[in-house]
Amino acid sequence: MKAATETTELSSLIRRDRTTGMTTIELAVEGVMCAGCITRIESALKRTPGVEDARLNFTTKRLTVGWRDRDFQPSIAIDTVEKLGYRARPMRQAEADNGDRATSRYLLRCLGVAGFAAMNIMLLSVSVWSGNVTDITPETRDLFHWLSALIALPAAAYAGRPFFQSAWSVLRNGHVNMDVPISLGIILALGMSLVETANHAEHAYFDSAIMLIFFLLCGRFADHTLRRKTRSVAENLAAFKAETAHRISVDNEIVLVPASALRPGDRVLVKPGERIPADGRVVSGSSSIDESIVTGESAPRSIGTDDNVYAGSLNIGAAITLKITRQTEDSFVAEVDRLLHRAVTSKSRYVRLADRAARLYAPIVHAASALTLVGWLAAGAPVHDAIIVAISVLIITCPCALALAVPAVQVVAANRFFRSGIFLNAGDAIERFADVDTVVFDKTGTLTLPEPQLINAEGIAPDTLEQAARLALSTKHPLAASLARHASGSLPFDDVSEEPGRGIRTTIGGVEARLGSLDFCGVDPGRASEAGVSSLLAFKCGDRSAIFLIGQSLRPDAAATVNALRRLGLHVKILSGDRAEAITPVADRLGVSDWQGSLKPGDKVAVLESLKRGGRRVLMVGDGINDAAALATAWVSLSPISASDLSQAQADGVFLGESLRPVAETVATSRAARALMHQNLWLAAIYNALAVPLAIAGLVTPLIAAAAMSGSSIIVTLNALRLGLFRQIDGKPAASAIEAKTA
Repeated sequence: MKAATETTELSSLIRRDRTTGMTTIELAVEGVMCAGCITRIESALKRTPGVEDARLNFTTKRLTVGWRDRDFQPSIAIDTVEKLGYRARPMRQAEADNGDRATSRYLLRCLGVAGFAAMNIMLLSVSVWSGNVTDITPETRDLFHWLSALIALPAAAYAGRPFFQSAWSVLRNGHVNMDVPISLGIILALGMSLVETANHAEHAYFDSAIMLIFFLLCGRFADHTLRRKTRSVAENLAAFKAETAHRISVDNEIVLVPASALRPGDRVLVKPGERIPADGRVVSGSSSIDESIVTGESAPRSIGTDDNVYAGSLNIGAAITLKITRQTEDSFVAEVDRLLHRAVTSKSRYVRLADRAARLYAPIVHAASALTLVGWLAAGAPVHDAIIVAISVLIITCPCALALAVPAVQVVAANRFFRSGIFLNAGDAIERFADVDTVVFDKTGTLTLPEPQLINAEGIAPDTLEQAARLALSTKHPLAASLARHASGSLPFDDVSEEPGRGIRTTIGGVEARLGSLDFCGVDPGRASEAGVSSLLAFKCGDRSAIFLIGQSLRPDAAATVNALRRLGLHVKILSGDRAEAITPVADRLGVSDWQGSLKPGDKVAVLESLKRGGRRVLMVGDGINDAAALATAWVSLSPISASDLSQAQADGVFLGESLRPVAETVATSRAARALMHQNLWLAAIYNALAVPLAIAGLVTPLIAAAAMSGSSIIVTLNALRLGLFRQIDGKPAASAIEAKTA
């Protein structure tokens, strides 16, 4: 019965792409801890007969398996994953969210236990250390050691479970991950400490084992929290999907139905203020729609009969009737979701610097310790002495310096970024920022300020501007909002009427006043269509009239930032959903000759993929929902704080304020940080090259090994602090260089 239920549930999650003929299913995978897990799972599935594609997203723990063979059963993929030591189950979003919350609580409990135990054990350890050089008695020392054991053993058994369970799950299937050496080091340190305590030795290492667990749990909890936050925002496209639709039946009756029930050919009524439920074509009515989700352009688009519209666009004018051309799961919003998932999955395959070093480190450490034990036993040493020397080798090569080599630099860099108003969302972002050779900007809201601005306010008579702005307070039209900001605190006029899609009217001093389109106000445009103007808004009151030019203003230091990026050796490109005539003046002012316009989200992704195939490593800077897939596709990405939540979640970093300066600062600081990361890894390697031979020769006690291990950690930390001394652009800090150019 259970097997039948699972088969039915899996069948309900299968999705077939009519274009490619590929059938896919999404599975949630538990136990994925590092980049090595991704490679292991994907490789095993791709070797499975019938499977053509397998992609595992590290952030969402979502596995997509694809096949074409109609006889293939998705349960085979689940069995393959579970044979590797991981748990796979159908992807249910609600269950995944509950699992995330449970994991967070579990890690937090483990962290609390480890922290409490570490504090108490350290109090006992400090007493032993000071007593060993003064007058502590052997009986008192033994008592303190046994008390430490009484605290450490149950605490380690509970708090160390995230590492022990992960290590055991891969070991029993013949694999190794980074939790294996961690678990082995903890267990051996505790075991050796028990033996030393039972033999009345001066030193035990319960404190080292618990502190190692505590610091590792800090990193794991922080990583899980970050990924959970990113995932919860990134997967929420519900705000841009209409849940219901007003379908018009064959009897011309309006029926409220779920948007998912719409099929091509259905007629739908979309009222003002509603989002379009599915892609379609206008069959009657005219209106204005906000389709910034599609193009990124904040100015509304006027639509009429036979115009195509996309799901997620907001109707801000009059009611319209659509004929559905694509059902909900094939709509534009659904396409954005699929592009997003595919892009994030591709980027999650990047293996960070520390992981690459750790792959080589773990087998070398284990081999050195094991060979030391065998060598000393072969030389006739007592078993106790041979084990002590082998454990000394394991301790002195403990991956503390390696583990700190990259994070220490990341912490210092994060502090520097914070002072510059830059917040990174990914632990490996610094390394990827340092590798970029091309910067791609979106135009609207990125190179320009996010809100449309009134360009010609100085050329309008003050009383006319005041009256028009006051009238603009009576409508929610986005173009009118840029005019309403000039209302000087006035209240809206009374008795204002609105003609949807055209404008608003009222009476001022017995004279009719209108604000809206040129036709509605009866105003001749003349030469008003200047470069850089996105839209025109007309005002007429009696004999007085005015045309307001609404357009996007460049961010104040956009040109200086582009110049700074060029000095860093980067190629600059603009990709925008806006039309060519709106991009040309911006590109000319910035001196950017490489640009493309009228691009949909899929088009931007295609351009970035093309650059990637050409060997380019692209930094994408964008802010709109339509940029989300491109931000996820790029090698690395940034968004301004004014960006949509979806874009911020997909970006590797977010910067504050109206300045573009942080874009150049991020690249320059990341390059300096990567240089220090390489230096720290070399320092850790040199330390091991010098210390390990001494430990193998038996010249290092476990206490000296612990001290040397701590010393190596201090060295890499001090080296990381040098990041604050780096000068990045033109011999100056990045901020100073760009500020000077702006001035």
